[in-house]
Amino acid sequence: MKNPLSENFKSTLGIPPFEEIKERHYLPAFKAALKEHKKEIDSIINNKENPNFENTINALENSGSFLARVSRVFFNLLSAHSSEKLQEIANEITPFLSKHRDSISLSEQLFFRIKKVYESQEDLNEEQKRLVKITYDSFQLNGSNLEKADKSKLKKLNQKLSSLTLKFGQNTLKETNSFKLIINEKSDLIGLPDDLINQAESQAKKENLKNSWLFKATRENLYPFLTFSKNRQLREAIYKGYVNKGKNKNSNNNEKILLEITKLREQKARILGFDSHTELALQNTMAENKRNVLELLDNVWGPATKRAKEEIEEIQGLIQQEGKNFKLEPWDWWFYSEKVRKAKFNYSEEEMRPYLSLENIKKAAFTTAERLFDIKFKSLKNFPKYHEDIKAYKVLDNKNNIIGIFLTDYFARPSKQGGAWMTSYQDQSKNNGIKFPIVINVCNFPKPSKKEKSLLSFEQAITLFHEFGHGLHGLLSNVTYPSLSGTSVPRDYVEFPSQMFENWIRSPKVLKEFAIHHKTKEKIPAGLLKKYEKCQKFNQGFATTEYLAASYLDLAWHSEKNRSENIDKFEKNLFKTLNKPKEIDSRYGSAYFNHIFSGGYSSSYYSYMWSEVLDSSAFEVFEKKGLFHKASGKKLKEFIYASGNSKNLMDQFIKFNGKKPDPKRLLQKRGLT
Repeated sequence: MKNPLSENFKSTLGIPPFEEIKERHYLPAFKAALKEHKKEIDSIINNKENPNFENTINALENSGSFLARVSRVFFNLLSAHSSEKLQEIANEITPFLSKHRDSISLSEQLFFRIKKVYESQEDLNEEQKRLVKITYDSFQLNGSNLEKADKSKLKKLNQKLSSLTLKFGQNTLKETNSFKLIINEKSDLIGLPDDLINQAESQAKKENLKNSWLFKATRENLYPFLTFSKNRQLREAIYKGYVNKGKNKNSNNNEKILLEITKLREQKARILGFDSHTELALQNTMAENKRNVLELLDNVWGPATKRAKEEIEEIQGLIQQEGKNFKLEPWDWWFYSEKVRKAKFNYSEEEMRPYLSLENIKKAAFTTAERLFDIKFKSLKNFPKYHEDIKAYKVLDNKNNIIGIFLTDYFARPSKQGGAWMTSYQDQSKNNGIKFPIVINVCNFPKPSKKEKSLLSFEQAITLFHEFGHGLHGLLSNVTYPSLSGTSVPRDYVEFPSQMFENWIRSPKVLKEFAIHHKTKEKIPAGLLKKYEKCQKFNQGFATTEYLAASYLDLAWHSEKNRSENIDKFEKNLFKTLNKPKEIDSRYGSAYFNHIFSGGYSSSYYSYMWSEVLDSSAFEVFEKKGLFHKASGKKLKEFIYASGNSKNLMDQFIKFNGKKPDPKRLLQKRGLT
């Protein structure tokens, strides 16, 4: 039986032939790919020649292409368009993949060869030297220097962890889909935007609920509902449905799983010679250690909570003015902060929404990239896709040479994990023939009816630019080796290019050009733009505090000793120590914190703020020289977006920026000074 995953994709420009790939193809392809990769590794180990860059390091780079091809397709679909069968396959194959990775990273013979190259004085260029060091460090941190007994323990821990982190994410998705807030009375919809009501009606129809509106525990339903619903009981109900994910007494409960994950991670860290998982995770990052991370968080926490307390007083005052006697609770925040904003600035985000159609914002993102980086996006009409909503674009340089393929999957559906992300089906490289990147942005924007356009909130517009920034980091990559390509950088740097790109959609100049009314085609009024400018730093006490609380929570799970087995108690004790305002919850609760228990950000959730220090400093260049300053755009492309991890990242930052990043810029950007 022919398996479409078994050979290089010959479909349109190397895009996977999604329509040909069936669920039955994955397991045989994984098994064949694992076998082939093992042969490739054995041939490196058994090479009789003295170890050198080409026969060891580059041979390692060139190995595993079949396995990478299968894994990228499978795991991308597992997140973006999952099914029960795909989840079963994931549960079955994950332990084998973990075992296979360990057989490579814990191989004495392979590490012996890598070490020989690392210690040799072979004449290598800058990128090759960096690849050797990163490869050597990676093998060390994965346990290559351990004694045999410890290697055996580590293998068992890795297999358990791979299964548990997968299960955590699957449970979160099931919990998200199982929560239902069903409204039967039209009066309970008062205040809600029409597009949210239409989406809820569509969700109800899909579940055969007549004359009803169904709201789910997704952020796409949650935030607009909390902002505009006038029914406080219903706001509380959907909020608690969201924050209790993973804590409900059912088969999707994540509490025991996350406790086991943290214990196993701590055991693994100790085997590898580190005091905690955090100290292990922060090796080879820009932050370097927990002390530096805490210094950043602590420096922002004080100003953030001070501002948050002022915001709390303001909101509580408004509640009292309205003749209400209740104390502000977390589920009240969005509704009343919107009222405060309206009162102070005469501005509501709903005023902006008609001007922020998905097409307008996507066009703004493409045009910004074209002006900065001298590239073009050309729509593809016929190409393979795994869902009807997927769109594809050929990315060309100024000589019409193809530099990559960009795919988008923007709309929410039950088969998709929550949140937004960028990932790739092929990384850019030049070491084994030229390979251009194939990257995708996956988001969860509300899908409009056929008659309507998809209108975004301003936060969703920022999300589109953020993920597109990640996409550009992959698309503009210009390095030789795939391990150093695009977004293959430390966690606390990877968010820098994406957050940097957000600055353009926040700019009134870009909004003035691209915020066009979806019906009248009129540009955004100057008065509305001025109101938007005045309240850009509004609510930053809340936004910064909820983010920092989640960052502290991440570090606490992965570095504190004698953690409580009671998750609620653990969170309460931590937040009491921090003196966190009880009116503001952590952005994520432990039991549904996918970033750290399923998504690879363990001990690294702080990285968004670390990267914001970088981006707020770097954007100063464009504030001074002009939003689309050609020479600065060229430097941004060369030193930030194109160089991947091929050079020292701080050196690259300074080459672009002219100086080191300034933490004060972050406080200024958020209005916390």
